[in-house]
Amino acid sequence: MPHTVAEKRAAFRALHTSGCFVLPNPWDAGSARYLQTLGFKAVATTSSGFAWSTGHADNTLPREAILAHLRTIVEATDLPVNADFENGFGSTPQEVADSVTLAVATGVAGLSIEDSTGNPTAPLFPLDVAVQRIAAARHAIDQSGGDTLLVGRAENFFAGKPDLDDAIARLQAYAAAGADCLYAPGIQTREQIEAVVAAVAPKPVNLLIGSTSNLSLQEVAALGVRRISVGGGLARAAWGGFMQAAQTLAEGRFDFTGAAAGAKLNALFGGGA
Repeated sequence: MPHTVAEKRAAFRALHTSGCFVLPNPWDAGSARYLQTLGFKAVATTSSGFAWSTGHADNTLPREAILAHLRTIVEATDLPVNADFENGFGSTPQEVADSVTLAVATGVAGLSIEDSTGNPTAPLFPLDVAVQRIAAARHAIDQSGGDTLLVGRAENFFAGKPDLDDAIARLQAYAAAGADCLYAPGIQTREQIEAVVAAVAPKPVNLLIGSTSNLSLQEVAALGVRRISVGGGLARAAWGGFMQAAQTLAEGRFDFTGAAAGAKLNALFGGGA
């Protein structure tokens, strides 16, 4: 029987108390259901993967589309779902709070709020504003029951401002404002990872590994990381296979090497996995 929302959220929080787990990112109901069969303990949405599946670029879909997508993923799997909630779909703290309230109502077990503005000339919110936005998200979650995990994201390395000291200062401020887990996507070296983990301890850290890496799960765990997500990595892998097959088709050849068997897919989805 499916777990209740409260049970999923409790299980998700427990995952953040010790060890290190992989949090893969499905982009639709089918990929979410398949990941559940592999024994993962939780999944996270990917704004980029979902956007590409609809024929749009990342960070261009409206809030209503993202909320509908969150409901789809939550309903597709018994696993806890962490929402890639972009920048909270609002500039002001109140707008973020309103969006977070709606996101919590979808049944997600966690959600992340970015400090990116979407403005290339000023890509990051000033620290005081960014902190107010995290605090507003925290308040909205608390008003909704308080059991949804809040992830504070410092987007420095994704926003063209790869300043580790500033990213750490932001993460520490977000932790103080109520973020349960901290995330600086784009950090890659052992030194960067260790610095972030130490700076926000004892709160857990999410590490993004969205492409082939020399680091193993065991090595990342030894650095003190609590969870690893892959962002749009799985979606890009799927797109890569599709684009390669489609290109050969356009050239007059028929090469579906690596394609999954239809019978296996039918068995997977017909069995209610």
